[in-house]
Amino acid sequence: MPDNSTEFEKQPRQLRRSVAASAMGNATEWFDYGVYAATATYLTDAFFPGDLGTLGTMLGFAVSFVLRPLGGAVWGPLGDRVGRKVVLATTILLMAAATGAIGLIPTHATIGVAAPILLILLRVVQGFSTGGEYGGAATYLAECSTDRKRGFLGSFLEFGTLGGFVGGSAVVLVCQLALGSDAMHDWGWRIPFLLAVPLGLIGWYLRSRLDESPVFEEVAERPKPPGGLREVLTTYRRETLTLAGLVVALNVVNYTLLTYQPTYLEKTIGMGESATTAMMLTGQVVMMLVLPFFGGLSDRVGRRPMWLVSLIGLAVLAVPMYWLMGQGTGWAIAGFIVLGLLYVPQLSTISSTFPAIFPTHVRYAGFALAYNVSTALFGGTAPLVNEAVIEATDWALFPALYMVGASLIGLVAWNFLRETAGTSLRGTEVPDAENPMSELAVQSAT
Repeated sequence: MPDNSTEFEKQPRQLRRSVAASAMGNATEWFDYGVYAATATYLTDAFFPGDLGTLGTMLGFAVSFVLRPLGGAVWGPLGDRVGRKVVLATTILLMAAATGAIGLIPTHATIGVAAPILLILLRVVQGFSTGGEYGGAATYLAECSTDRKRGFLGSFLEFGTLGGFVGGSAVVLVCQLALGSDAMHDWGWRIPFLLAVPLGLIGWYLRSRLDESPVFEEVAERPKPPGGLREVLTTYRRETLTLAGLVVALNVVNYTLLTYQPTYLEKTIGMGESATTAMMLTGQVVMMLVLPFFGGLSDRVGRRPMWLVSLIGLAVLAVPMYWLMGQGTGWAIAGFIVLGLLYVPQLSTISSTFPAIFPTHVRYAGFALAYNVSTALFGGTAPLVNEAVIEATDWALFPALYMVGASLIGLVAWNFLRETAGTSLRGTEVPDAENPMSELAVQSAT
């Protein structure tokens, strides 16, 4: 049986198309999250006027995650059954349509309580589509990548994630500078959301032209063990809990550092709107530039060491860096970049680490289920929890402590993570590079 590394080294154009379409689609998907974070203060005025308006905006962010587990439960098994490509093309259309519709909702001043209700309903649609998007994109890219370069190639999916955040922040910053604060609060905040529609159509076009994952096609052509959510929960409990624990650390840091941070800096630290957006943009660009380096490094040293360094670094330095952010704009930029660089070893290896936790016939379903349940409980609620605690206690360092706790949970899960760098993802056995008797490890070595 030939190694899929050799097979794809003969098809560099197809591999580049797979990487580009996955990254572009993911960038479109996460453009909304960057825009929502950067326009949080405008959304508060438009949809949640009153003393608890910021909490309402954070609730609007968190509620989109309620439907993510259901989305994962629907899209994941479907992706294992009919293929990765069809699901990925569908989810990006749903996400783009819902994001664009947010830019058309009348404000609270116009239609009253119906305005925030419509916003929340559209966020629910976004959550349902995202429940199948991320796990599918990571699974597809991992299965199309060569075994020896899966970390490097997979890092471009996260390049797309941060590209979406950066694109969202950059569009908001340009609008702020061009229109001014009054126009942004009045109508300018709608522009970034409307731009998601053409971006989504581009992503759909790219994904609809992709070939199916060769790893999926190989398994689909021959008898295989049963799949679906029941199989994931009964046969692959260790794998499911390991991924879920790692995601607690990953996404508490992600949604605290990349989504809640603008609100934190403006309300708690007192930074201006444009300065906050520029700071977020600078930090995210730095993270993007180093993502491929860390992804490639994981191919050489392994995924486990990368996660260990990141988890320990965040647990130790989160509190000092958040204290530093309170000392002024320059220090806030420095603290954000330090935490961002410590987070990158996790971010750059998601697409090479998480899909490899499960075998092919349950890979999409297992990834989608564990990732989305954990994200819904801990990641998507992180901005809401942070804001609620700060509102109640005036404890400005709470987000740092929350990140420390999540990193400690991640360290527990890390102990159960198998090393899979350089290991084939083919077949119906759990990949494990450290098991010399594993069929997949032998295939990868030949």
